[in-house]
Amino acid sequence: MKVADMHCDTILAILRGKKQGKEISLRKNNLNVDLERMKKGDYLIQNFAIFLDLEDPMLAGSPFRYAMKMADVFYREMEKNKDWIRPVTKYEEIEENRKNGRMSALLTLEEGEICEGDPALLRDFYRMGARMMTLTWNYPNQLGYPAKATGGEFAGKAFSEAGYGLTARGIEFLEEMENLGMIIDVAHLNDAGIRDVLKFTKKPFVASHSNARHLCSHPRNLNDELLKAIGERGGVIGLNYYAYFLRDWKDGETVVSRAEDIVAHAKYIRDMAGIEALGLGSDFDGMNGELEIASPADMEKLEDVFKKNGFTESEIEKIFCKNVMRIYRELLG
Repeated sequence: MKVADMHCDTILAILRGKKQGKEISLRKNNLNVDLERMKKGDYLIQNFAIFLDLEDPMLAGSPFRYAMKMADVFYREMEKNKDWIRPVTKYEEIEENRKNGRMSALLTLEEGEICEGDPALLRDFYRMGARMMTLTWNYPNQLGYPAKATGGEFAGKAFSEAGYGLTARGIEFLEEMENLGMIIDVAHLNDAGIRDVLKFTKKPFVASHSNARHLCSHPRNLNDELLKAIGERGGVIGLNYYAYFLRDWKDGETVVSRAEDIVAHAKYIRDMAGIEALGLGSDFDGMNGELEIASPADMEKLEDVFKKNGFTESEIEKIFCKNVMRIYRELLG
């Protein structure tokens, strides 16, 4: 069964390895994601994020410059492995790769501050092939506020109050992204920010790696109101495999990302937003801890758990690939 995964942090993992003197190849490695295991898992397309942690000392004060290093890693790996995978910017390129027996890679941006508040830099990223961007990661930035801050002066704060919507610059970026044809990703964004996305945009958008807050209370997950709204807009929510976004763990419990928990979130989101709103957003190479679905090679195992929980073949195909492809066909041309 074909797979479309909307989020992984593998490019940063490769770059960090290089900084430590390790030669890590996308073709075969000890990370979560490599091309051999993607091929085994029957992947159609993997989104590869340029991800920035604004407190990472490797940024050296320039998010844009550091992002360029990650883009270089991405395109060098694409060139080295062009017999197996090719970067895409349009839906028709995904189909062309499929017909020629190749996988596809979509370059995405995780952390709106990557553009340093400058729409010209957003356009530069578009020109270099990026087709999706989150407005925030885990820190407030020039565009808006995260669901919960993990560092800086706001460490630990959940930006749940209505007053923490998008900034004027954030709203400007929404308009520019829609004009360009860059997919808006509300993963990591707080509730008020997502409501602003709904208010100031017209096209479908995604939450590339997010779950249901009803089942796991972490602010990063989406409440019922937002699940329904994204579904009504025609958007897609990518199921996140990270254990701490799957359930509220009690002291002493063994923390494991379980396939059953992933499917439980799928059931809930299906009931709230409809089957058309479900996709995959593993967050591979961006999370720690034990994983039952530990790599793309384990997708058959996840498929079996979906079937055991009453999902039909047609529903699983939509979750694994078809819903994301619908978004790409509509928004990437």
